[in-house]
Amino acid sequence: MTRFLITSALPYVNGVKHLGNLAGSLLPADIHARFRRQTGHEVLFVCGTDEHGTPAELAARAAGLPVALYCARQHTLQAQIYRRFGLSFDHFSRTSGAANRALTQEIFRALDAAGFIEPRTVRQAWSPTDGRFLPDRYVVGTCPHCGSPGARGDQCEACTRLLDSDELIAPRSAISSAADIEFRETRHLFLKLPALEGRLRDWLATRRDWPPLVRSIARKWLDEGLRERCITRDLEWGVPVPKAGFGDKVFYVWFDAPIGYIAATQEARADWRDWWQAGDVQYLQFLAKDNVPFHAISFPATLLGSGLPYRPVDTIKGFNWLTYEGGKFSTSGRRGLFTDTALEACPADCWRWWLAANAPETSDTDFTVERFVEGVNKDLGDVFGNLVNRCLSFAAARFDATVPEPGERGPLERQLAADLDAHLVRLRAHHEALSFRKAADETRAIWKRANAYLSEAAPWTAIRTDRARAATVVHTGLNLVRTAALVAWPFIPFAAEEVLDCLGEPVAWPTSADALPAGRKIRVPPVLFPKISAACLPPA
Repeated sequence: MTRFLITSALPYVNGVKHLGNLAGSLLPADIHARFRRQTGHEVLFVCGTDEHGTPAELAARAAGLPVALYCARQHTLQAQIYRRFGLSFDHFSRTSGAANRALTQEIFRALDAAGFIEPRTVRQAWSPTDGRFLPDRYVVGTCPHCGSPGARGDQCEACTRLLDSDELIAPRSAISSAADIEFRETRHLFLKLPALEGRLRDWLATRRDWPPLVRSIARKWLDEGLRERCITRDLEWGVPVPKAGFGDKVFYVWFDAPIGYIAATQEARADWRDWWQAGDVQYLQFLAKDNVPFHAISFPATLLGSGLPYRPVDTIKGFNWLTYEGGKFSTSGRRGLFTDTALEACPADCWRWWLAANAPETSDTDFTVERFVEGVNKDLGDVFGNLVNRCLSFAAARFDATVPEPGERGPLERQLAADLDAHLVRLRAHHEALSFRKAADETRAIWKRANAYLSEAAPWTAIRTDRARAATVVHTGLNLVRTAALVAWPFIPFAAEEVLDCLGEPVAWPTSADALPAGRKIRVPPVLFPKISAACLPPA
């Protein structure tokens, strides 16, 4: 049976992440990992904090802490938040760890030996005001291609073109806003991406099932022409460069961070090589569209060029943006809802469900408080929560909290079984296709079908004249609750597990067949999803 190696984009270490980070990588990766475990596959789901680069240094300085201590504290904080969200990582690593340092240096040496590393003298932005060289992303200005005024020195987010900082019109420091930028000569190391273009094209041609968003971004980069990319920086915090004459440099964060996926696996499993070298593994990455070029071009080129037996990704699931009340989320500007604040406002399952049911797969999705409240109350309160409460409460009141012995199934039950079989086939197909909104829609449809059966079969009416018929309906209804909880588990694991515990059932992939034995005692859970209101959430 195929094993699944699953990674999500590594959240950057400087501060608590906003809901956009959750929606665009972490949550869908967790949902798919849960689905694959539920269907009997062996899964290794790894992630970690991305800890190198200028932002970490600046955040540590602002906090008055050594950068290593700052990163350690932020890693612990983020890990705690993700556990509270139910993210089921098998290992949550750190790119500043010893394993990632060693692997990054190993892969660099292999690239260098293969002739894919080139030293160059370059002109780099120097800020007299800041007293330091500025990494490309800390130089901002006007894009020379599309005219966007907020382009960075490494890439323009508006047109996605790769840039060098000296190409920007009217460059300024993103740290101090000072415009007294000078360009001074310094020596750096470059990855010769153009020399790897043929291998990349051949490799990409084998990735036919990638989503259109990911394929289009990768093809755009290739068709515009690959350029040598600088992979070193003038910083103190990072992976040291193991090459004579470059001992004062560290690797660019986008060179060492993806290697952190391999390092995390090494930390997690003694058989880590099997996950990166064996043929029975499918490697899936989940990330937002701005990270696609690095995962679809730069990181695969790094692995292919190294000649080392580390597998490139099989499937990339890319996501568009989750926006907030009509505008962008912003970590630096503290605009939007952040994961710690979200958990204080509502249970994790509320956020997990809404973000999955509205996943920004084919276009951007705008989060509004009104849409969130309406969706949670309707889907989780009125549909799923109502199904659980009405069925288990009636069974407790009229059948002594015991699964009753069923009688003969009638036409309603036979049609229900056929409908459930069809729903479950579609649901599994949507999960396998990484179609999260469609999987959520099908899950909701199963909940609604279960409610419709109870309403039509009406055990509360049947019990007045035909207790045996009521027993059959309740037995069927309790099995429906089990099915509803099982299909809910990848999305809302906390509520689903509570329901399954009340039924005495483990997590498994459901079928339409009855699974609950007559005579088993059950419990009625408290109200799973009390109604929420806009007052629960902080104002925009």
